[in-house]
Amino acid sequence: MVSPGILLVDKPAGLTSHDVVARTRRALGTRKVGHAGTLDPMATGLLVIGVEGATRLLTYIVGADKTYAATIRLGATTTTDDADGDMVAQAGPEAWASVTDERVAWGIDALTGAISQVPSSVSAIKVDGRRAYDRVRAGEEVVLAARDVVVSRFDVTADRAVDGFRDLDVVVECSSGTYIRSLARDLGAALGVGGHLTALRRTRVGAFDVADAVGIDALEAAPLLSPAAAAIRVLPSLEVSGDEARDLRHGKRLPGAAVRLGSRQAAAIDDEGVLVGVVEKRGTDIKSAMNMPEVAR
Repeated sequence: MVSPGILLVDKPAGLTSHDVVARTRRALGTRKVGHAGTLDPMATGLLVIGVEGATRLLTYIVGADKTYAATIRLGATTTTDDADGDMVAQAGPEAWASVTDERVAWGIDALTGAISQVPSSVSAIKVDGRRAYDRVRAGEEVVLAARDVVVSRFDVTADRAVDGFRDLDVVVECSSGTYIRSLARDLGAALGVGGHLTALRRTRVGAFDVADAVGIDALEAAPLLSPAAAAIRVLPSLEVSGDEARDLRHGKRLPGAAVRLGSRQAAAIDDEGVLVGVVEKRGTDIKSAMNMPEVAR
């Protein structure tokens, strides 16, 4: 029997997140596998996978802040806002006259902080049950609604001229739901030369780092983070006694225990180091918001 846990996978380019889930199911011999936060096929990097009962934790991971390393190519727009699409327009010499270092810094500053952005049409957002990128690549026109996001860091780590274009290597730290393709598109538009992504890699999801991830060919022998170890990376922990753990698992409240919680929710860990579930305040009491399935010990 497969133990529940969290698996960190370094997704290669060309695979969908569902492809990685399917391979994980085959490698581990279980159907109970899910992921927290879709990566588009072009993107590489960290995919957080839940196995067996730990899939219940994915709800608490998916909304975590994320870090990306990307390359923005200024000087051209494409149909998909990345290098996989067809070029729509290329900037002429006259357009480049105003693209100074100061203007680039201004454009990046305008896209930092709390902003409203229209997601790229090739994002993984579902439109009437199908991924937007599937619809675009099938020739459909897709326009998505703007959303509010937070870009807490947008730094240029390298800047170089490449065959008439200008490539910026960047690091972006942002809230969940931010689209780096959109940042590339909007930066290029603001500078009047167009822009798109040529590379995108997710390096962090909350407290999980791609440095700890395994490759797609190493799934069978990959170590899993225990549900307790994973949960305390996402939530504060609350130690509970064996009797309290039993009551929580049976749906009972812990009367008067809300004072033990310093936040709205916490990961309840029993005296054997096992994750009982996620608990929350309810008045002066504590009750379960999510219980982990009990496993034989």
